[in-house]
Formats: sequence, C-alpha cells, structure tokens
Amino acid sequence: MDLLTTSHDLVTGAAALIVVATVVWLIARRRRTLLAQIDRLEAEIETLHDSVWELSESREHYRSLVEAQGDVIVRRAQDGRIIYCNDAFARLAGRSREELVGSHWQPVVREISDVRLSTTGARIFDEAIDFRSGIVWISWIETLAIGDSGAERQRVGRDVTSRVAAEHDLLDARHRAEAASEAKSRFLATVSHEVRTPLNGILGMADLLADTRLDPEQATYVRAVKTSGEVLLSLIDDILDFSKIEAGKIALVQEPFDLRSLVENVVELLAPRAQGKGIEIASFIAPDLPALVMGDRDRLRQVLMNLAGNAVKFTDQGGVGVSIEVEADGHIAFSVADTGPGIPKSRQDAVFREFEQVDDTASRRHGGTGLGLAICRHIVERMGGTITVKSEEGRGATFRFAIALASVGGDSRPALPPPTQVDLSGKRVLIIAHSPFEAPFIARRLAAAGAGAEIRESEEAASAAMAAGGYDVVLTDCALGEEAARRLATLARRSGVRRSLVLLSPFERREFGPPAAAGFDGYLVKPVRALSLMQQIAHEPAALPPQQTHSAQAQALPRAGEGEPRRRRVLLAEDNEINALLALKLLEGAGAETLWVRDGVKAVAAMRRVLAGHEEPFDLVLMDARMPEMDGLEAVRRIRAAEAAHPRPVHARIVMLTANAFAEDRAAAMAAGADGFLAKPFERQKIQELVEGADATGAARA
Repeated sequence: MDLLTTSHDLVTGAAALIVVATVVWLIARRRRTLLAQIDRLEAEIETLHDSVWELSESREHYRSLVEAQGDVIVRRAQDGRIIYCNDAFARLAGRSREELVGSHWQPVVREISDVRLSTTGARIFDEAIDFRSGIVWISWIETLAIGDSGAERQRVGRDVTSRVAAEHDLLDARHRAEAASEAKSRFLATVSHEVRTPLNGILGMADLLADTRLDPEQATYVRAVKTSGEVLLSLIDDILDFSKIEAGKIALVQEPFDLRSLVENVVELLAPRAQGKGIEIASFIAPDLPALVMGDRDRLRQVLMNLAGNAVKFTDQGGVGVSIEVEADGHIAFSVADTGPGIPKSRQDAVFREFEQVDDTASRRHGGTGLGLAICRHIVERMGGTITVKSEEGRGATFRFAIALASVGGDSRPALPPPTQVDLSGKRVLIIAHSPFEAPFIARRLAAAGAGAEIRESEEAASAAMAAGGYDVVLTDCALGEEAARRLATLARRSGVRRSLVLLSPFERREFGPPAAAGFDGYLVKPVRALSLMQQIAHEPAALPPQQTHSAQAQALPRAGEGEPRRRRVLLAEDNEINALLALKLLEGAGAETLWVRDGVKAVAAMRRVLAGHEEPFDLVLMDARMPEMDGLEAVRRIRAAEAAHPRPVHARIVMLTANAFAEDRAAAMAAGADGFLAKPFERQKIQELVEGADATGAARA
C-alpha cells in the first residue's frame, strides 16, 4: 500500500515537473517572439523618425525656395479666413504672418482685369491692390485645393507693376501716335485742297491760253507750264496715296467693270507720251478673259498707269507691252514689259520700298518721289497678290502680278463683245513691222481668232514673202517709213492681196494723208484695239464700241445757236475766283448758260427761287465742297430737303466739286445727296460730258 502510494506520488510529481517545464519553455519562446517584435518596432520607429526628419527638411527646403522666388502666396478657407500666407504676402500687407493667419484680412482692390481660365482650370487675372506701400499690380493664379478645413482657395501671385506700367506707357504712346496720324491725315486733306485749288487754276488757265492765238515760242512756254503742273499734280497724288496707305485708310471697293476696256484705255492714255518719245506701247488681252469682273477698277487702273507710265518714262528705244492672261487657277495675271535699260539685280528688291528709285545717284536722269512702285505693291497686296520684277541690265524689265477677279455673269450693262466672236479661220495675214510688242500682240490676237499670221521686220523680207503670194491681208506699220509703206502698199496690190491696211500713230495719221491715196484699203490707229483689228481684218463695218457710241452721240448734240431749243442752264457755286473763271469758260465752251454764286447760302437761295417758280430750272448744279458761310455738303442737304417738301417730285442733278482726292470725300458727297463727284483740276472733256448729259426734267442721271 505504501509502495503504491509512493509510486503515485512519484508519477504525480513527474507530471507536475513536465507541466512546469513546458510552461517555462512556452514562456521563454513567447519572450523571444516579443523581443523580436520589439526589435522590429524599434527599427520601424527609427525609420519613421528618419522619414519625418527628411520630410521636415524637404518642407523647409521648398519653403525657402518659394520664399526666395518672391511670389506672393495666400491660402483661404471657404469663409475667407487666411489659413496660410508666405512672408512676401505679409510684407506687402504690412503685417506679420502670425497676425494674418486666422484672420479675414482683405486688401483694397482698385482695379481688376478680365479673368482667363487655363487649360487646367486655374483662374488667371491681374489686380491693382492698394497696399501700405502704394498701388501694386499682382498677377494671380488661383486654384482649388483640399485641406484640413475642406475646399480651400490658394492664390499664387507675382508683382507685375513694372510690366503694367510699361503697357500703359505703350498704350498712351499708341494713342498719341494715332492722334498724330489723324492730325496728319487732316493736315494732308487740307493741304490737298489748298494745293489743288491753285493748281486747278494753273492747269485750267494754261489750257485756255493754249486755245488762244500764240506764236510758236509762246505755245512752247504754255506747254511747259501745263507739263510742269501735271508733274506736280502727279507728285501730290503719290504723296496723298502713300499717306493713306501708311495710315491704313486705303479701302478697296467691289464693283463690276470691263477689264478689257480698262486696259485698252490705260494704254491709249499713255500712247501720246510714248509716241512722242518715238517708242510704241501696245496691249494684249487674252481671248478667254471674262467680259465683266468684280473688283476695284480705279485702284487697278492706278497700278497699271503707274507701272506702264514708269516703263514709258525709262524706255528710250523699242516700246512697252501690257498683257493680261488667265492663269490655270483662274487668277488674272498682269504683265508690263519694256525694252528699257533694265534694273540691276542689287536694286530689284529695293524698287518696291518707299522713297527708293532704280537710280539713286545725284546725277539720275529721271525725277520722282520713289513712291509709285511702293504704292503699287501695297495695292496689289491688298488685292491678295504679289508684285514681282524680272530684269537684266540692258535688256528691259517685266513687272508682273496676279490677282483674283471674279467673273460677273448675267450683267445687263453693255460691254465690249469679245474679239474672239469674229471668226478669221482660213485667213492669212502678213504683218510688216519692226516692233517689240504691237506686231507680236496682233499676231497672237489673229491666231486666237483662227487666222494664220506672219511677221516680217523689213521691207526686203516682206517683199520676198509677198512674192510667194497667198496672203489675204497685209498690215504695214508706217513706222518703217512713209515711202517704204507706200511701196509696200503698191506691192501688195500687185501681189493680189485682197486687203491692205496701214498702222498709224495719231501723229503719223495727220502727216500721212488719206490712206486710200497711198494705196491702202484702210488704217488702224496705234495702239490697236482688239475689236477694231478684228473688224478691219474681217472687213466688217466698223461699229463703235458702246463707250465710244455714247461719246459720238454726245458730240452730235446740237450746240447753242444751231437750232437747239434751249441752252443748258448750270448753277455754279464756287468761292475761288480763278477756279470760277476757269469753270465759266469751260461751261461756256460746252454751250451752257451759267449762274455763278460764291457760297452755299446763295446756292440754296437760287434753288429755292427755282422751286418757287420764279426762275427756270437748272439742268446741272456744280457745287464746291468748301465755301464760306455754308459749305457745299450742307447746301446739298438743304436743297434736297427743300425738294422733298415740294408738292411735285423734283430732283436737280448736283455734282460736287472738290480739290480733295480722298475716297471719304466722295462718300460724304454721296451721303449728303449729290449725284456725282468731280475732282479738281477740271478737265474740259468731263465738263463737256456733264453739260451734255444734263437734263432739267427733274430726274437725276448718272
């Protein structure tokens, strides 16, 4: 029993020891695990301490960078409370950062610009802020940010006071420049009127004096006066045009016009000057050119007159050719070529600059302001084109530009019929001329109409060609010599040529005598118009073009004293005595009976007497724009008002006279109620046309 008890006790004790040992082992193991975890936590805490230090250092670094940039930074909560601001903001506010943070302090804003949005949605604007140091312009970038208090507005700004001041100075300078430019334009308008008024008298009186009995020496002096006046007028026009271009006031109009007629008229206007120098001028218009185009006729004429006029001025031998063709893209290309001295390559770019000339030496032969080609360049560029020049010294020059001129269809107004309507198929034409432009242009026109055209440049070569026979028409240029032309006419008749024509300049026409007496069947005047050429080659009756028909009919009107029932009555309102005398003489020559008044008040009074039935009506009223007491525009307005109040419809034809050449003057005249506009100096032909077109029936005629 004792033994069993002892054994039980021993087993119980061993089990207890095992349990104790197990517990000790488990506690030791747990302790080791906890110690390992403590080591890891201590390492992580150390790492976190390092990260916090680095972040703090980075924050201070970037904060110092921001402060060093000088940008103004302020962050506000939604209620306007300042959450953060930097030292730059505090300095401008004149307060400490501690005082500002947590407050609702707002600066005094004197001015704010328009707000712009960036691609990121930030608001960008400028503010003029009244800080203690004075007005400071800040350029802000405002963004939304999420902070401890929720949505916050952060502004980052930069002091741009010096930039804004510079912009204001620039704007003030611009306003001053615009005011100066406007003052210059008004000055030029005044100068234009004041210079053109006496110049009108000089040129007009020279014309009247030339019609009196003068001996050859006196006639030479009168021509010199007129030529000098015309040169002066041209210089004034160039200066005024350039001033308008410089001020950006040149405006282009869009209206339908006959381009073929325009070019041929330009060439004809320059022909006397060219033929007086012993050179030719001719034009070629492509057969496929539209009958009517849309554009600015007057500005295009100005460019062509300038280019062709320059070519005539600088060319002493040969001639000048003006050609127009339609390009593949539909643009119309204009070329003005000459056989003059050419332009050195070093000067070709400079000639289009203001106040530049081909020959800029003190010994140059030709005068001028150097503005003509610069004006041409500006006008062509406004029309959407580019003007260029190709030239070699001693081999002439060619100026070229191409612009878009839309074709006008369905216009009922008369225009020259296209020359290609004449079919010359099968005809053989021999052209005898030593000519750089006229003869080749004629050959091209004939070829386009179906004819075969050949050119021979000498009497010998032409004689050999006619000896071979087969020609239907022979064109002989009188410039080869009058005797040579007569011999060639005789040879053509003997060779069986059906039709022999002679080409004559107006000077040659007066000296040559009747072409029929020299053996010719007809003649063509140089420069040759395309329609006249086709009619003569086809041997059709020479129908006058529409614009010539009107002129011929006008000349056929009966003059005073030749059975005319009543002379045209004209009211002339002009304060300048010399211009009035000139106008009175021109009107008298046109067969008009004229009443002259010196100001707008008297003009209105005269018209009211007519409306009251106390005087016969006026067929035409010529009203000067600038007069004392009452200017012409106001006078026209009052006359129109009086006509509107009249019991029956009446409308006198009023043409405004002005020495100003600006488009705005024309617009002002039309707005006042004028029917037409006539710029000084007066031209005899235009006065004649005005009188002959006058009608006292009460309807205005264009």
